[in-house]
Amino acid sequence: MIKLVEDRTVNGKELRKVFVDTVNDLMDENKDVVILEADLGGASGSTATLKKHPDNFIQCGISEANMVGVACGMSTLGYVPYIHTFAPFATRRVYDQVYLSGAYAKNTINIYGSDPGFTVGANGGTHTSFEDIALMRAMPEAIVCDAADETQFEFILKEFSKLQGVHYVRAGRKACRQLYDKSSQFELGKGVVVKEGKDVLIVSCGQIVSDALDAAEMLEAEGISVEVIDMFTIKPLDKDLLVKEATGKKAVLTFENHSIINGLGSAVSEVIAEENINTHFKRVGVTDRFGQVGSPSFLQKEFGLTTQDLYKAVKETL
Repeated sequence: MIKLVEDRTVNGKELRKVFVDTVNDLMDENKDVVILEADLGGASGSTATLKKHPDNFIQCGISEANMVGVACGMSTLGYVPYIHTFAPFATRRVYDQVYLSGAYAKNTINIYGSDPGFTVGANGGTHTSFEDIALMRAMPEAIVCDAADETQFEFILKEFSKLQGVHYVRAGRKACRQLYDKSSQFELGKGVVVKEGKDVLIVSCGQIVSDALDAAEMLEAEGISVEVIDMFTIKPLDKDLLVKEATGKKAVLTFENHSIINGLGSAVSEVIAEENINTHFKRVGVTDRFGQVGSPSFLQKEFGLTTQDLYKAVKETL
């Protein structure tokens, strides 16, 4: 059961603080929960753990592959490791270590890849990840999530602590628009219908779900009935909900802060094709490009990921 906030223009708490506060709360309940950082404890704020749980924080330095190895080794001893670094360093830089020491070896590692896509801002192309979902989605048995706001991010982090295996969540570090009321309840692997509609279905994930809702309301004012699904779990994908809600729609569009190659758009298109759903389909995302330097707002426009971009895409597809 979900409930949207009354004012979606208001930012929630900084997501990095949500990460630290949530994992610290988990440490209160379970002394085996640990945080590992690759010299980004100041950027994430996780060094605050040293005050409350000094024995549960490990600074691995600028050595992400080693950090993954340490986390997986601790998993074999019964610890519940959470690791953090920028999304590209948490995925493409350490893919072999996560794959072999984590997934293949049946160890548990909870990964927070921060500042994905345009949210990386002025850190530029080297720190930009438009391919992290693609990589993690291809890893056997991995769970892959994209948090829409602080409420959902907190839920995902807590759920990861209950599960075994490789779990990846991407989210910014700074505050984003609040979407869900604190009373909202989610389920991993289940999409959320945040707005019902009859003509068009928009499937989105991450903090741009709020932009998708804005576009849907603009279209609604013109007499186009638009449904919006927050597919916050990209893997495993909620195929049942997707088939149910896509069937009978004039158009289905995906909207993601990620490459259209092997991200949410690819996952949805596979279901549309395999289930022979008769509809017009379009992926709205990053089109085979590298990142660049700029503010998040500038980059969101540069990569065609604004409310207006989605609005135009729906009109063109119809």
